[in-house]
Amino acid sequence: MPDVTRAMAAATSIAVSLGLPVSGATVLHNSNKLALRLTPCDVFARIAPVGKEVAQFEVELAQRLAEVGCPVCPLEPRADPRVYTSDGFTVTLWTYYEPVTPDVSPVDCAKALELLHVGMRKVHVPSPRFTDRITEAEEVVADPDRSPELADADRVFLGGRLASLRRAIEKRGAVEQLLHGEPHPGNVLSTKNGPLFIDLETCCRGPVEFDLAHVPQAVCEHYPNIDQGLLDECRQLVLAMVAAWRWELGDEFPNGRLFGEELLRALHDGPPWPTLDTLTSSPA
Repeated sequence: MPDVTRAMAAATSIAVSLGLPVSGATVLHNSNKLALRLTPCDVFARIAPVGKEVAQFEVELAQRLAEVGCPVCPLEPRADPRVYTSDGFTVTLWTYYEPVTPDVSPVDCAKALELLHVGMRKVHVPSPRFTDRITEAEEVVADPDRSPELADADRVFLGGRLASLRRAIEKRGAVEQLLHGEPHPGNVLSTKNGPLFIDLETCCRGPVEFDLAHVPQAVCEHYPNIDQGLLDECRQLVLAMVAAWRWELGDEFPNGRLFGEELLRALHDGPPWPTLDTLTSSPA
């Protein structure tokens, strides 16, 4: 997010208006959303420009998932559970947890993800399908104005791979359910209450293997009843989709272009398909 100062001021003013004591704000993460720790009230604030988020969907879904016992980060209990707006930004307020370990262990992450999936099967909300994400990636690849630095040969290769993987996964006819959408390590908090998932705006419907394609291999080894063939196809799909987004004009992902090139090489090199955390240009 380019205007961090204004975004921080918006979140601070909202928290203060709700009677929460704020004298400082620490940036925890800055990408398409800005994540802050507000102190001394210890609130986890997530901020995005108005119109570039699905905050209401995320807030409502977080409440529903918490009600059925899913391991998700809860909303801040001292504020009404809703989306706040200020100075062109939307702000949502969540419970802040001090990390208890730098990373969540693969065993604990797999158990938490399985528990999340079990709870998600009990929640029925209108949500996009995972194929909508493929369409978004295909549109970036197909439009030279949106991906001007993508070479023609790579454009043909990447577009073809996205289309063929869509067909292959659809052909399997796997059972689909509500998913997190991007349960990679950056979206899992290590807390005293165990691993908790954040960033629910990417939730979509699809096979559980689509979620598992975002996590390290060690996590998959502890998740039961995986269809390995489907997981391999979903891993390729994730590599191809992320590659498309890294070539989009205006992408501000750290080392984005290098990461895009590395993802294309991985797709060209063939199996075994790497997980995102093993690629050298990934922040993970």
